[in-house]
Amino acid sequence: MLDISDVREARERVSETARRTPLDYSHTFSTMTGAEVSLKLENFQRTGSFKIRGATNRIKTLTDAEKTAGVVTASAGNHAQGVALAASRVGVDSKIVMPENAPISKIKATRSYGAEVVLHGADYDEAAERAHEIERAEDRTYVHAFDDEMVMAGQGTIGLEIVEDCPEVDTVVVPIGGGGLISGIATAVKAYDPEIRVVGVQAEGASSVATSLQKGAIHELDAVDTIADGIATRSVGERPFEVIQERVDEVATVPDGDIAMAITHLLERSKTMVEGAGAVPLAAVLEGHLDYDEDEVIVPALCGGNIDLNMLTTVIMRGLVETGRYLKVRTVLEDQPGSLENLLEVIADMRANIYAIQHDRTSREIGMSDTEVELDLETRGPEHVDRLLAELRDQGYEVDVLV
Repeated sequence: MLDISDVREARERVSETARRTPLDYSHTFSTMTGAEVSLKLENFQRTGSFKIRGATNRIKTLTDAEKTAGVVTASAGNHAQGVALAASRVGVDSKIVMPENAPISKIKATRSYGAEVVLHGADYDEAAERAHEIERAEDRTYVHAFDDEMVMAGQGTIGLEIVEDCPEVDTVVVPIGGGGLISGIATAVKAYDPEIRVVGVQAEGASSVATSLQKGAIHELDAVDTIADGIATRSVGERPFEVIQERVDEVATVPDGDIAMAITHLLERSKTMVEGAGAVPLAAVLEGHLDYDEDEVIVPALCGGNIDLNMLTTVIMRGLVETGRYLKVRTVLEDQPGSLENLLEVIADMRANIYAIQHDRTSREIGMSDTEVELDLETRGPEHVDRLLAELRDQGYEVDVLV
């Protein structure tokens, strides 16, 4: 099983390539939770993710013959970039298989680091099948994203930094996909102090670990569905699972809505951009998915910042809806002069701002003398939304909330 000596040796190998990332105390999130919250900002890492640590440690332990033959791996994006950069740094050829729906930004970044990218499959597992075919056909070394002790040890260097920068830490909260990150971090922090609590967090749409722990054996999901694409794996790895069973204290799950809110909070309050997987630990803390005491010292590990811009747009809009700052409504007016103006006067009097209006006389769902109106509105919170809807209905408008 992975040992603290493996993690310490990994630190020597990765130090020239990976950055020591900041640990930032958050007044905002400490006030919101009553705990003492410091964020491990691994989203500031080279390639935007912790994956460069494990990839560098693995590639630096290759034999000369293995380096000559090159490496191959499968990844949704972050491990891909880590392997591509780590391989390029030591002159090793790399071939990366990514799911066909991988974010465009991650595909471009992986290619920019010098790797050949092959797009295959609907998810990580199908991409991995193709990568193993390439491994056998071209005699390359497969650099596993998580089920490899050298990769796990590299990720564990984050744990060394956490306990050095925050020796009073009570709880470390870590996302779980395949388990490589949490197994490395748990090994490091438990060696420092076995009383430190290590909490793993998965997205609800990719939550295999809690079931695996209950059964005492790895449980594989049929499919995954989450905005946290960096941890969207069907099952945990065999080697990480052994470590999780022994060194991880509990596992929580969070829905995508909470993940989106955590991303929004980080953007607005901490001026920090993370991807879905990076926001999962903070979502668990903010939304009450784990118990903690007042003034407990908690470190959520924000593992990556490589969010696709299209996804970011969706997440921001979801965050605005959840916080009552965006509202889309539908109503039906009499199709005569002044009807729309009267509606807009009510909205203006209630101090809501209009983003867009869609005015449709042709809908089959309304009468011949009516017109359907949809409005996108900027609002100022849940109470403002409630007052606006109440006023519209008091004025005789039948209003359907669309978003």
